[in-house]
Parts: sequence; C-alpha cells; structure tokens
Amino acid sequence: MSEIQQLQPKLLWNWFDKICAIPHPSYHEEKLAQFILDWAKGKGFFVQRDSVGNILIRKPATKGMENRKSVILQAHLDMVPQANEGIKHDFLTDPTLPYIDSDWVKANGTTLGADNGIGMASALAILESCDLSHPDLEVLLTMTEEQGMEGAIGLQPNWLQGSIMINTDTEEDGEIYIGCAGGENADINIPLVFKQNDFANHSQLVLKGLSGGHSGCDIHTGRVNAIKMLARFLAYFKQNNPTFDFAIASIEGGTVRNAIPREAFATLCFNGEFSLLESAVQNFAEILRNELSLSEPNLALFLQSIDKPTQVFDSKTNHKIIDLINLLPNGVIRNSDVVDGVVETSLSIGVLKIEENKLRGTILIRSLIESGREYVENLLLSLASLSDAKVSFSGAYPGWEPQCESEILKIAQNIYSNILGYSPKIKVIHAGLECGLLKKIYPNLDVISIGPTIRNAHSPDEKVYIPAVKNYWNLLIKLLENIPQK
Repeated sequence: MSEIQQLQPKLLWNWFDKICAIPHPSYHEEKLAQFILDWAKGKGFFVQRDSVGNILIRKPATKGMENRKSVILQAHLDMVPQANEGIKHDFLTDPTLPYIDSDWVKANGTTLGADNGIGMASALAILESCDLSHPDLEVLLTMTEEQGMEGAIGLQPNWLQGSIMINTDTEEDGEIYIGCAGGENADINIPLVFKQNDFANHSQLVLKGLSGGHSGCDIHTGRVNAIKMLARFLAYFKQNNPTFDFAIASIEGGTVRNAIPREAFATLCFNGEFSLLESAVQNFAEILRNELSLSEPNLALFLQSIDKPTQVFDSKTNHKIIDLINLLPNGVIRNSDVVDGVVETSLSIGVLKIEENKLRGTILIRSLIESGREYVENLLLSLASLSDAKVSFSGAYPGWEPQCESEILKIAQNIYSNILGYSPKIKVIHAGLECGLLKKIYPNLDVISIGPTIRNAHSPDEKVYIPAVKNYWNLLIKLLENIPQK
C-alpha cells in the first residue's frame, strides 16, 4: 500500500496503486494481465482473452439501466519504461513507487504509468463498484499500445458488443477528444565500415539532462531531441575544425520510439589536442544554454573518460553518419489547416543504436492526413538515397476522423460543462490513440476520448493532477448514468 490509496475517489486510486505494484512495460504486461483476469473471474464476470492477449470483461447493467445502449470502456495495459540516470530500477521486476507532491502524483525517478494506468484503474473501479449506475458494460484492455498498438491492430471483429466507446487515454482536464493522428514507424539503416583504432586519444561525448517527453503531444514545445543535438555538435565541430583528425567509435541515444530522447552519447577517437575538443564542447554548451535557457534548463554537454575502443568508423562512414543525422528532418513538419492549433504532420527519431554493423535510427511519423505521412516517407527516402542508407516503413495505423455530430459527444459536453462550470474544449490530438484502429474494425462505434491532466508522459517527470482525476471520474460516472436508450 502507498499513500495514494487515501486519495479520492478511493476505488480508482486503490486500483492505480495495485497497477503500479505490478511491472507492466510494453511486451511485458503478462503479470498485470493475469492479475486482472484472476480478479475478474473471482468476481464472476464474463472474461476472455483473444489471440493477441487483449482482455474483455463484461458486467451486466444495473437495475433500471437494462434498456440503455451498451458501453465499452477502453484502456491499454502497458506503460513506457523510462528512468532518470542513477535510478536503479528494473522495469521487469520492480514496482513503480508513486507518491503525492502537493496536488500531483509522481513516481520516484521513473515514469509513473498514469498513461494509461489511470484510465485502466477507472474502468476496473467501475467494474468493482456496487453502487454506481451503468448500462451493459464492457471493459477492453489492449496489449502493447505504446510500441505499435499491437493489441488494437490484432483485435478481432464480432467480439465487442457495445455501441458506444469511451477511450480513457487522453491527458487534459476540461477537454474531450474526437480525433487523432495516424502514425507509422520508419527505420533508417546506415551500413558501417570499421577500421582499426590507431588514434592516440579517445573520449566519450555526453549529452544529458534534457526534458524529453511524448513525441506527439510535446513535439510542438521546442524540447530538444538529444540525438539531433548531438549530431548538430558533431557537424559544428567538423565544419569549424577541418584539420582535426577524429573518428566516431560508437554513437547512440534514446530508448523508445515514441519518446523524445533525453540522452545521447558518442565515443570519439582523435589525434589532435584534447584541449581543442574540450574547448569546442564547452563553447557549444554555452551556445545551447543561451538558446535553451527556458526550454532545457538542465541541459549538460561534456566529455568523460572511457576505455579505448578497438575500432572506429572509417572516414567515409564517419562523415556520412554526421551529415545524415544532422540533415534528418525532425519535429513539426506542418500545422493543420483544418483544426486550429493542432500539428498536422511530424516525425521524431526516438532511438539510435548500432546493430550488426549497421547504425539504426528508429523514427515515428505522425500525421492527421494520409498525404502528410506520404510526404515524410518521401523525405526520408530521398535522404537515404543520398547517403547510401536504406529506409523501411512498418506498423502504419490510421488516424481517427472527427465526428462532430456524435451523440455521446453532445451528452459529454453537457455533463462536463456542469462539472467544470465552463464548456469543455473539443479537440483533436497529435498523438496515436487506438480509436482509429478500433473504428476501422467496428465502424459503427460512437467514440470519444477523455482523461485527467497528465504532464510529461513517457518521461521520468510524468505526473498526474489529483483534482483533474476527480473531475474525470465524475464525468465518467455521470456519462454512464446518462447513456441514451437503445
């Protein structure tokens, strides 16, 4: 038990505490899934898993609600595993440790998993409750949303019975979402040619202390991508010191595809004076501090000792890598003409690492429109052709097209206005929700997405706003009480 179990609504926070206690990063949700299955069976609910591991639980309507339309509450089982440097945390075995900080719940140096643990907790709390009114209810918990929406992609038709779906995966109090961006993975692979390390000196270049965050929701904020910034320094140093003889022995950054990388590293070997490289690093760090004093106040760029590598990239590979990563488009490509204040198309390189004599960059493309995604594909193909690299695309998923005449949307607007004292905002999000995929399989579903305020999802600074959780809960239970008749 933790202190969050004393918060209200108690049923929801108790469930969130249980969820935090069971490790459930992407591809490792089985322990949590089994716990929920065992609990549901013990309660006598109808419960099934499909071939990809999604969980479906059904609860009959409460007395007097039998003639209302049936509702699906939907959340995903997995969380993004990110930890601050120096935090010893094994996401496969260690529980998340939530704590209260003023009006926020945070975790101890790791991602909290409020994305989408709060939504999951709310659905399970409603299943457990004995005094809340609701129609016939289904709870759908999907697998591996954070790493490619694999559960939603693999969902079978003719399994769900509900006609209204409430997705619980958005992150802003006072907002109702009715659309989202589609997405696609892109892998750019650069062949590596090595040679023996004959350089006299070596050091590791370290960039750390960045804010990171969600590569969709935070892409417009100006937060620095560590991989891109490391390449910027290497290009800056190469161009301003053309006679300095150096080579890269290794380069890496980021850990997950859908988070803005907070750290990146490059091992450099060289024959020139260490003081020249050190001075260039210090000067560039000062440039960045002046540029980014507000958006990245904790940025740190420095050199540190490392064991001597046995091999380095050859000269052609060295220059090609620096130029390609420096040129790689990243961030907002275009804002929407249709939805004011929303990004239309973006991309973010989330991971860079060496695999089997190749340098692999993992990129997530997001767009509200198909032509925007195709434009970014062509940008990457052109860049790859200029640098002897290869790019491949996979895991494309559709966006969720807004339906402004939705019946459940109008009901939610009225209820939320009464709770908040003002009209909620109706929005489209530049992030991947499972709604688009689920609508593709179940096109007649009437869908909205709601959730409490969550800040810095996909980073160790993730936190959820306690008063917003109460608003979200009140909206959810009032919605269930006011579902229209069949």
